[in-house]
Amino acid sequence: MSKFLVILFIFFNSTFAINLVFGNDLPVSRITDDSHLRLRLRDTWMLETPNRVLSQPSRIETLGTGERVRISTIEGREEFMVLFSREHRRGSGSYPGWAQGSWMLTRRKDSGAGTQIQIFLRSDQNTIVQFRPFDRDKCQVDVILYGGYIARAIPVAVPFERLYTMQLNDILRLIEDKFPIRYFEPDIASYADTRNFISQVRPRLSGLRFADDGAIDENGAYVFIETLQPQNAAAAGLNCSGFTKWLIDGILRPVTGRRLTIPPLKAPFGQRGSSLTANWEKERDVFFGLDWIRNLAAEANGTLRSPAYRALQEFEVRTDNFSSVLVNRNRTFVTNSYPGFLNEAGYGVEGLHPLLYTLAIDDPFSFYLAAVNNERGTPRLRTYFHVAALIPYFDANGDFRIVVFESAAETSFTAFRNRYPGHYVNLVRIPVTTRFDP
Repeated sequence: MSKFLVILFIFFNSTFAINLVFGNDLPVSRITDDSHLRLRLRDTWMLETPNRVLSQPSRIETLGTGERVRISTIEGREEFMVLFSREHRRGSGSYPGWAQGSWMLTRRKDSGAGTQIQIFLRSDQNTIVQFRPFDRDKCQVDVILYGGYIARAIPVAVPFERLYTMQLNDILRLIEDKFPIRYFEPDIASYADTRNFISQVRPRLSGLRFADDGAIDENGAYVFIETLQPQNAAAAGLNCSGFTKWLIDGILRPVTGRRLTIPPLKAPFGQRGSSLTANWEKERDVFFGLDWIRNLAAEANGTLRSPAYRALQEFEVRTDNFSSVLVNRNRTFVTNSYPGFLNEAGYGVEGLHPLLYTLAIDDPFSFYLAAVNNERGTPRLRTYFHVAALIPYFDANGDFRIVVFESAAETSFTAFRNRYPGHYVNLVRIPVTTRFDP
């Protein structure tokens, strides 16, 4: 990513953080084509000398459908951008630069050569299809979702400048066998149960409070997880583990008529550790969070799906669709390789956002329990020290959201992610239900 685009990336993420995504998008195949407009303006905006392009005032053009497009430039130190920005909702007068159908060309200021084209197929600055020149006869395409490269440097057998005036559907046909179009066309209706679940949990949070080592047992009593002794009623509450049990009790009790008992949730589940960690496990309880969410997931999947889904391989998230991510290093975005799932660690936090986006598309009917972990103490042992519920979904307007419930409260995904730089999360899948009664 060029220095100029890094600046834009930071600008977009800071200036427009309140309203990143616009809803009511069309299927990709129905996006109004503007290639005739790009053809008409090619010589004066895409091929003209940089000084002359940058001296031109912005202008508004109207497509045959009545949709309006603002043509403008943004100047950086070494590069500048030519933007064909679609209007956000007809008549609004807002041209954010990444409303669905918007198109951006980056050019060098010294030579005028094009270096990148970005196309926005959803009204979301975080879902980008970008093309880069490779040689005289070919270019390359990247597909970036929330900083994760779903496709990177895929060769395309067409000269880069030919894209300046190609129809959008023709451009996409060049890469259709490698282009994951499903990630740009979520079925908003599929998330109705998730939205309903969230709306049932939220009002109940005000009746909870945090208490170290606190949970609710099978009889509805507040107890300490370690000893099972009752808590003081005046200060009774839930810690992060007790809170995730409260959530799972809420989706299982309407089906089973009972809450889960605590001791089985602390039992070792699946392969984890080694002879080294076995010597420290009782003293430092390094696998508590991992065992806890695995046991909760086994109960939820075995009850709501079928007993066969109690197996670890059925509910633990172990697949991903990207191998590199954009990482912010001192306000400079760099591309890092991303190893994906690691045994007994899970996923690096830096890739959690694109992972949850793709999981939401691929499985609209689940949410996730996360066990946060990192190496700690002496000797250095991987320790699962915090658990939370992560709920990725699309709201009724088509905006992508991630709800975070943890430690008897709702927090933000940004706060969750920024709290644990360099950490890992192990994820287990929980089916969404329509009834919640803890």
